[in-house]
Amino acid sequence: MIKDSPNPPLNSAPLHADAHRAISTNPKRSAESALPADGLFTVRTDLDAETLLANASQDLSSVQILAANLAFEVDGATRDVTLGICRMLEGIQLLVDRTLDQFETQNPMAKF
Repeated sequence: MIKDSPNPPLNSAPLHADAHRAISTNPKRSAESALPADGLFTVRTDLDAETLLANASQDLSSVQILAANLAFEVDGATRDVTLGICRMLEGIQLLVDRTLDQFETQNPMAKF
């Protein structure tokens, strides 16, 4: 026997209201969580320098791999530009990693 409705009807009004609020281009914000209107991304102010550098290092590593993979997919001047970007990223990665090493030498037991 086939049922007319397999599940009871769902009141979707609250779901629609939540969806509209989530995709609203002008969301209402409280005074303490107000963000600058011109900033799409923000960085939490409560993060320490070591955490920020560790995340920057991981992001640089990811972008470096993307650039290296792209360099082997293209030819000519585009490949040269991509390899140049890859080398610049490697230099920046070294700088960030060296700064992270300084944090580790200041606090050798910080990880434990």
